Amino acid sequence: MSIDNSYDLIIIGTGAGGGTLAYKLAATGKKILILERGTYLPKEKANWSTAEVYGKERYHTQEQWYDSAGRPFRPQMSYWVGGNTKVYGAALLRLRERDFEAVEHKNGISPAWVLKYHDFEPYYTQAEKLYEVHGQQGEDPTEPPRSGKYAYPPVSHEPRMQQLSDAIAKQGLHPFHLPLGLKLNEVDRTLSTCIRCDTCDGFPCLVHAKADAEVEGITPALKFPNVTLKTAAKVMRLLTSESGREITSVEAEIDGQMHQFQGDVVVVACGATNSAALLLRSANDRHPNGLANHSDQVGRNYMKHLTTAMVQLSITPNPDVYQKTICINDFYWGEPDFPYPMGEVQNTGNVLADMIPAEAPKLLAPLAKLLPGFGLQQIASHTTGWWLQTEDLPNPKNRVRMVGDKLHLDYTPNNTQSHDRLIHRWSEILNAIDKAAEHTVVHHGIYPRNSTGIQVVGHQCGTCRFGEDPDTSVLDFNCRTHDIDNLYVVDGSFFPSNSGVNPTLTIIANALRVGEHLTERLK
Repeated sequence: MSIDNSYDLIIIGTGAGGGTLAYKLAATGKKILILERGTYLPKEKANWSTAEVYGKERYHTQEQWYDSAGRPFRPQMSYWVGGNTKVYGAALLRLRERDFEAVEHKNGISPAWVLKYHDFEPYYTQAEKLYEVHGQQGEDPTEPPRSGKYAYPPVSHEPRMQQLSDAIAKQGLHPFHLPLGLKLNEVDRTLSTCIRCDTCDGFPCLVHAKADAEVEGITPALKFPNVTLKTAAKVMRLLTSESGREITSVEAEIDGQMHQFQGDVVVVACGATNSAALLLRSANDRHPNGLANHSDQVGRNYMKHLTTAMVQLSITPNPDVYQKTICINDFYWGEPDFPYPMGEVQNTGNVLADMIPAEAPKLLAPLAKLLPGFGLQQIASHTTGWWLQTEDLPNPKNRVRMVGDKLHLDYTPNNTQSHDRLIHRWSEILNAIDKAAEHTVVHHGIYPRNSTGIQVVGHQCGTCRFGEDPDTSVLDFNCRTHDIDNLYVVDGSFFPSNSGVNPTLTIIANALRVGEHLTERLK
């Protein structure tokens, strides 16, 4: 085993947390090592192939995880420079102001955060600028207060999306432009990296027009000579001093050989599942239950949203090319006869023909037989995709466990009544829209749906919650572990609750916030 030179800072992972933190700290001049278990995602024609991306899951890991019953499954995890942001939908929303407080749900309490919205607001603003978020202030009635307008204008609706947005508004709702991180210039398309293609949500971007953690974080960080990136470097465990109070080295496997890297400060940013797994794998005599785990909270309270993909199949055709532009939060906090949060509705990316057998074989493919003369392409041309997400509540039994070298993910959905109600209400809205458009009382719309399974982990968070009490949390408010002085966790692990919006912008904002603290510490 080789022992490499020492560093001022080691960052493990290059996703929304690690990639952003690297960007923030690169200019300090400190010697920084970034370790990424994946390589650069290849730029190839398959980036835009629905059959490859959805049918074969070309860009997801082949590794096996195990559920609570010990059954293996293949998680939808992307191990590349940039992490899961390489294939994310680039929806970047702030948590609502109330999300930072204790919130009563139908099936329990979403706990309060040790920091509040006003603590994150300046970093949200920085994050939106860094990740080129396009949005429109003032459209969403649940929008939290802002210190300034979006730096970039909203992504415009194409004709069918505008038609649907207008129709939703006629139902008394408040559709707004979904905030999106895209390198898009609609004023002068010759200056736009983004071409508004139909293969964005869930796809890698062949032209690097998605504002992901590689493009906005790692690439600019590597322009500084003090920053080193090692790819295909899987961190196996963290080693501590005899006292157990500090990390002395990071052990990583590269090209089949083990290497140890020494760092004054170590930041784990592997994503909520893998960060917890790394801490648990690193158990030693001083930390027999895993590093930073005297509270027994490492790996617990795993959350990932209750999510349902719904397809609106209508007589009205949908020729729009880039469709992911609408968001609705009118049910976010519930409704008059159901005073509990229900969640958020967004567009998905386009429902393409090759997705139908790959993503929903039990729902859409049989429709080809029911509609004479229609094939999958014709069905796809009459569809609009919707994504419904509801907050799941932290439950200590929903957790990451290591059994030998096998990663087990125990997860039972909760708060399901609220999600079921959101599905029902949104189906009613779509039904009313389609009836109005077709000027008939006969129901022509079909709304097949598919609730996502345990393998869908794109919104993972929890597992290393932050808080003031070392007996009930893993991290302090700066995301330093209570138990180990030079160990930090900077990804979605720190969330004490999930909220109903996508977690990515909050992960980015938190990385910028913790980056300020680490800048001072490294001095």
